[in-house]
Amino acid sequence: MTAVGLFGAAALAWAAKDPVLMTVNGIDVPKSEFEYLYHKNSQQQVESQPLEDYVEMFKIYKLKVADALSEGVDTTAEFRKEMAQYRRELAAPYLADSVFLNNLVKEAYDLSRNEAEAIHIMLRKPQGQPSQVVWNRADSLRRAILAGQDFTTVAAEWSQDGASKDKGGNMGFMSAGNLPYNFEKTAFTLPEGEISEVVETPVGYHILKGGRKRPARGTVTVTHILKMVPPTASEAEQTAARAWIDSVANVVANNPMEFERIAMFQSDDKGSARNGGQLPPFGAGMMVAPFDSASFALKDGEVSAPVRTQFGWHLIKRLKWSAPATLEKMKPELLARFNNPQDERYSLIRYNTIDRLSAKHKARVNDALYNEMLAAAQVNGLDSAFYASFETPAYTSQALMTIDKKPVGNTTEFFESVRRTNVPADRAAKMLGEYMNYFKYRKLTEAEQDWLMANEADYRNLVNEYHDGSLLYEVSVRKVWDRASKDTEGLNNYFEANRSNYKWTAPHVKGILVQAPNDSVAAEIRARLSQLGSDTIVTAARKEFGRQASIERVLVEQGANPMVDNLMFGAPAVTPSNSKYSVYFLFDPVVLNEPEEVSDVRGMVTSDYQNQLESDWVEELKARYPVKVNEKVLKKVK
Repeated sequence: MTAVGLFGAAALAWAAKDPVLMTVNGIDVPKSEFEYLYHKNSQQQVESQPLEDYVEMFKIYKLKVADALSEGVDTTAEFRKEMAQYRRELAAPYLADSVFLNNLVKEAYDLSRNEAEAIHIMLRKPQGQPSQVVWNRADSLRRAILAGQDFTTVAAEWSQDGASKDKGGNMGFMSAGNLPYNFEKTAFTLPEGEISEVVETPVGYHILKGGRKRPARGTVTVTHILKMVPPTASEAEQTAARAWIDSVANVVANNPMEFERIAMFQSDDKGSARNGGQLPPFGAGMMVAPFDSASFALKDGEVSAPVRTQFGWHLIKRLKWSAPATLEKMKPELLARFNNPQDERYSLIRYNTIDRLSAKHKARVNDALYNEMLAAAQVNGLDSAFYASFETPAYTSQALMTIDKKPVGNTTEFFESVRRTNVPADRAAKMLGEYMNYFKYRKLTEAEQDWLMANEADYRNLVNEYHDGSLLYEVSVRKVWDRASKDTEGLNNYFEANRSNYKWTAPHVKGILVQAPNDSVAAEIRARLSQLGSDTIVTAARKEFGRQASIERVLVEQGANPMVDNLMFGAPAVTPSNSKYSVYFLFDPVVLNEPEEVSDVRGMVTSDYQNQLESDWVEELKARYPVKVNEKVLKKVK
């Protein structure tokens, strides 16, 4: 069979599987889409809607969508951006590699079952950016240690981690989940005494020495009282601080209920004092060593002896110990962490997606073009001259990739997808690689979204529903809702033509209701209202008198407002609910037995006018756009 024959057979098979049920203005609606919306509509109804009734409603729905398309609603930048975002969000579960994610989760959980002593030498990246020079220096220090130099000595001389360099690089025991992924994985798996390769993290390059391991102790929640002792404190000040914490310890020993009150009003840790001295739960490595050790040594409810740290003297009360979390409990938290671009596993997940989708969609990078860009970047770095040199016709005419054997993207689109930052030559190759990975990820996920549209009915139906629903909303705003609320002349004409539809069962009073603090202010307002123009009378009066009075236009039915009933219908006098304004009057009141203008019944008229516009619009659509229903296919709808 020829290639054409094969394609024709596939098309016939697909058509037989999902035949066209309806064609609206030349656009086919497959049976699956109709069934999806019909069943969804039925589930939302108290009583199921007969199929024939739904068909008519569906026709009108699709006619409105056709009108939105003819007006180019789908071509606006805002609409296209919104749809692209929705497609990405909806495709996310399909893009996820559950096996890969579960392996990352399991790895993180397995690490969390222990605590590890983190020992390292760190060299910072310049401004947090990768640097080959700094990496080379870290690698030379590593080789020197392997050749026999003492790790502690090298740490003291070279490490830029000020908190650990004078302790032989020892950061103490750490719990998992609080360190950069590459560092943490190395620290928790490196055998005791062994030296690691150079490990890169977002802040620098590290040489790790394997430390001790112990089972995870979980977390504790404590409250504390701090008497701060600055490093520059004199001996007398230190003695006074110790005496103060001892006196507090005695008070608490005699009356444990005093702990939280003292913490709230006298602790020097003002951040925790607001909560009675309570700190968030913490595990190993999250607090300085003496505080950590004392907290874990206590029993729930027990208060420590005074504890000295670099910050001063503490009194610690342990509130609660929690066992290490189970895998089931940790999983949602870990997945959320992996979804943070700051976590290194975020990039691992992206690389995994790129590899899978590259294989699926037969993606190929234009290596000749990319290698030329790479060579230029490694000589002169990334700057405006670099970007300009690769945006000439000789380069923009070439496809940067092929996906599913189709050319995709060029250098202009590639550079538009990233920040055009200036990057020196020693970091340019890495940055260009990151740019390329981002571009591949974006184009491959777009290709996968197209594949999902063609092959996954659930995805396709949801995307189409959102697409058509957004079009329907926008075109309805234009043709009905905005027009009904903003077309003053049309609204007035509709009211005049249909006055008989708007009747009242009781008289209404229209006027300006004024409430004032006394008779003199009321008289002043009445005189001023007589001088103001009718169009802006209320606004002007409010601006002039401010909070001296309450001034508002009213149109109220008899019996609805006691003050109006007193003034116009002889009802008893009332005491206003706002005691500030004891005097009230109506300015220029009139009693109406029926509406005299559209503003008297604007809400009702606007609603009816909308219905009229909607009806006229539907009739226009029926005459304008052809609709064909395949009755044979309709009979097969489930």
